[in-house]
Amino acid sequence: MGKQRVLSGVQPTGNLHLGNYLGAIRNWVEGQSQYDNFFCVVDLHAITAPYDPTTLASNTYKIAALYLACGIDLEYSSIFIQSHIAAHSELTWLFNCITPINWLTDMIQFKEKAVRQGENVNTGLMDYPVLMAADILLYDADKVPVGEDQKQHLELTRDIAVRINHQFGNSEQPILKLPDPLIRKEGARVMSLTDGTKKMSKSDPSDLSRINLLDSPDEIQKKIKRCKTDPIKGLEFDNPERPECNNLLTLYMLLSQKTKEAVAAECQDMGWGQFKPLFTQATLAALEPIQQKYQAVMDDKGYLESVLREGKEKAEAIANGTLLRVKAAMGYSMPL
Repeated sequence: MGKQRVLSGVQPTGNLHLGNYLGAIRNWVEGQSQYDNFFCVVDLHAITAPYDPTTLASNTYKIAALYLACGIDLEYSSIFIQSHIAAHSELTWLFNCITPINWLTDMIQFKEKAVRQGENVNTGLMDYPVLMAADILLYDADKVPVGEDQKQHLELTRDIAVRINHQFGNSEQPILKLPDPLIRKEGARVMSLTDGTKKMSKSDPSDLSRINLLDSPDEIQKKIKRCKTDPIKGLEFDNPERPECNNLLTLYMLLSQKTKEAVAAECQDMGWGQFKPLFTQATLAALEPIQQKYQAVMDDKGYLESVLREGKEKAEAIANGTLLRVKAAMGYSMPL
């Protein structure tokens, strides 16, 4: 038996931040040798909210370069751009026609984002989980790295696969493979620097709420100086009354690559004035090699394009095979 396949992606909506890195990309890197990996830049998802068309393409290439800078190894992984493979859009339409609307209107993220968008909610925002299902099922993914907030989307992906298999296949020859979540406990949900009860997000209007992977040392130092803390001396994990304390200690633990026990012992008698310089130093040390590699990749446009071209060719062969399998099962004539 070959390796199990992993599929994941990130939207090209601005710079990646520590939440994206620690909650997703670093986990991909650490486990990539165990799997056959496909990592895409999900630019079709990026237009479900208001966006700037003049920066969409450049941001897409920026995310691909950051994948490489963070340590995605082409020996184990393929990197490609979602919109470069038409099968994503076509399979989404086929799935749309067997997916009940109430499955989509019940999605928690849709309800939350629809409130923020007000009267300008587009159909794509509601249909986002169906496109996500197509992304995953096209590649017969065994595992999908997801945070806790994405588990509902993966459950819907499995529901869509079950419905396709039930309506158009049989139990002995299922059409689509049901994927499982791949969740890492520590760091799976990195919280905001300005509110320890909210997830770190690119959509937060305050840039002070997140540390971006490409922030300068001065910007990082300023954000950590201004991050929200509490008046209590002595730092501790897992106290529900101190969400910011738990978040900052967790970030320090993950960036310094120390154990939870070591960090708890090191920081138990500290005040914030002692801790913040340590946190700053660990952050700078962790991000410096990523920033250097990113710049080297961006300076060699031909190399980045070759990576994406090869990734597209490999991904497209698999995706088109899955699409034809689904279309045949649903009764379509095959292309002449």
